[in-house]
Amino acid sequence: MSIQSQLVAYADGGQVMEGYMAWDDAASGERPGVMIAHAWAGRGEFECRKARDLAAMGYVGFALDLYGKGVLGSSPEENAGLMQPFLDNRAKLQRRMTQALELTRSQEPVDASRVAAMGFCFGGLCVLDLARTGADLRGVVSFHGLFHPAPNISGRKIRAKVLALHGWDDPMATPDQVAALGRELTAAGADWQIHAYGRTTHAFTNPAANNPAAGTVYSASADRRSWQALRNFLSETLA
Repeated sequence: MSIQSQLVAYADGGQVMEGYMAWDDAASGERPGVMIAHAWAGRGEFECRKARDLAAMGYVGFALDLYGKGVLGSSPEENAGLMQPFLDNRAKLQRRMTQALELTRSQEPVDASRVAAMGFCFGGLCVLDLARTGADLRGVVSFHGLFHPAPNISGRKIRAKVLALHGWDDPMATPDQVAALGRELTAAGADWQIHAYGRTTHAFTNPAANNPAAGTVYSASADRRSWQALRNFLSETLA
């Protein structure tokens, strides 16, 4: 096994983005691709490491960039300032996610017919929005994502299988919002699952998360269980 990586530049209008792709060059031929949508701070080492982890599992990992080349927040205030324009303009978010999907499909190691997407926190909302557009991809996985429905989309069928991995005590996605997501996915005809982890809050996959007052705390058990759930889901959807 020899994990390789490279930066991939692309643009949306005048905004230049820079994704990060990882793959195992010991393998031959095309293989499934998995996009990773970043949390509210932007594409950082956390997402790049996930891309390499996916490459070690036999996929091509592509950590996409929504904010722009080199744009990273360094505080909750900066992170919120970067994320909010996309929450306010979901069509822009969906356009950039769709663009990243097509870019992933076009990469030489990727089997364009077998692509999935996963995301963390804000990135969880991003991959759910990609599914909400009716995009033709195998599946999407949200890790402690935001569940706010997209006001600019209604009545579309969801073709991707959906897996939401959720901390039951997450203050940013309440039990009422979990139930609403289930109803939304059912109405859209989706094949969906929601896994809820008890005594678990937001950001449970991030070892640096340790702010009980904000409801962001790492959980080793939920991190391990959710990653196994991802592995099972990808094995099924990308076979």
